[in-house]
Amino acid sequence: MGKMSRVNDEHDVEARRPPSHPPPPPLPEPWCSWLVPLIFLACVALFIHSMYFNDCPSHIDQPEKCFMLRDLGGLDRRLIVENGEKWRLLSCLWLHAGVIHLVANMLSLLLTGFRLEQEFGFLRIGVLYVFSGLGGSLLSCLHQDQAKPTISVGASGALFGLLGSMLSELITNWTIYANKCVALTCLMFIIALNLALGFLPKVDNSAHIGGFLAGFFLGFIVLVRPQYGYVSKKHIPAGYDVKKKKTKYKLYQHVLCLIALLILLAG
Repeated sequence: MGKMSRVNDEHDVEARRPPSHPPPPPLPEPWCSWLVPLIFLACVALFIHSMYFNDCPSHIDQPEKCFMLRDLGGLDRRLIVENGEKWRLLSCLWLHAGVIHLVANMLSLLLTGFRLEQEFGFLRIGVLYVFSGLGGSLLSCLHQDQAKPTISVGASGALFGLLGSMLSELITNWTIYANKCVALTCLMFIIALNLALGFLPKVDNSAHIGGFLAGFFLGFIVLVRPQYGYVSKKHIPAGYDVKKKKTKYKLYQHVLCLIALLILLAG
């Protein structure tokens, strides 16, 4: 009886002893990407429609083609300011001026959008895409020449917003990246190359810059990741010293989020 009691006591002590570390939380499963393919299909479908409506508008320099894109919802500052057609700030994102324009934008969408949606989900990426496109349209509208009619179309403002959000995501989640300098160098090269291409003739670089800035600041708000070592309360076992538990986010992440929010509200 004494021996059995001693064994039971040892088991009780082991059961009451708090673990040195809580078990890691289950790894999040990647999101199923459906929003990016939907945007892709919508842009392609509207381009096919515009081909039929505009009699193949691959030459945007022809005035009649330009006006046909305007009729389909292209960005025209005069119509927005004088007629109050603010919907053009978003409708222009789904139109493209030619096959090369469409292919370049859709490749960029697939290369950047898939990864972001799988990691952060459709809601965050949808917010980034729409508001980045809106930011690009606003800056493009502000820089359009009032004396000369100009029509701007394309999803590149929203796509530059995704690039900008990738940069802010890298900055705000800096501590969890292993190859920080390599990731930053590669991303900066891609951003610089795309911005440089915006100085080619008949390219609306204002939309690129506006979309990039909108996505950059939004990324600090919607793409924040918890730091490594954080364990939520529901995964902490009984008896664990919660004073040793790491906070979900670091102080600098909160500061960057607040600064970005103030800049967006001020803008």
